[in-house]
Amino acid sequence: MRLKNFRRFVFTWTTGTALGLVSLGALAQGAPVFNDHSPSWYVQGAVAENDAYSASLGATLPWRQWSYALGSGQITGHWDLFASHWSSRMANDDRQRSYVFGVLPTLRWRGDQGRSAWFAQVGTGLALATKRYQSHEKHFSTRYNFGTHLAVGANFGAQREHEIMLRIEHYSNAGIKHPNPGEDFLQLRYARRF
Repeated sequence: MRLKNFRRFVFTWTTGTALGLVSLGALAQGAPVFNDHSPSWYVQGAVAENDAYSASLGATLPWRQWSYALGSGQITGHWDLFASHWSSRMANDDRQRSYVFGVLPTLRWRGDQGRSAWFAQVGTGLALATKRYQSHEKHFSTRYNFGTHLAVGANFGAQREHEIMLRIEHYSNAGIKHPNPGEDFLQLRYARRF
């Protein structure tokens, strides 16, 4: 996918997702107080430049009853455990496929003393791939990399058990070995609390 087409796709996808999140937030206004201390499972799709994409399955495991008041909101933490399938286009138009497994400690902030349906989160952790990531423009030098993300999302449903999130995640080896071009993914996640 050429850079101009990729930017157009990302803009359209992001705009549509943002409108969807606003709609979901409006639905969640009358919902009960949400408990971020419950585990969840999730599915996630992602795109990156140069016709790369990934699909993930994962789970979040909360840090027991840990929380911290910050400003008008509350911070909670969880472990994010995932397995992903990555696919990237090579120079000869073949696709390289690999599996990536990881764990990301994550912090989440909710406004209104933790009662808001909306949240923002940040996390960073370690990921291990079955092959070194390559595309026709990028070649990673290691199979292990660090994943760092920023995200916004909202919960909805009768008990706010459903969750949708828009994330930007960067993968690289933090300069441990070169080359280290890194890859940036735009991710959309659906999670279900239980």
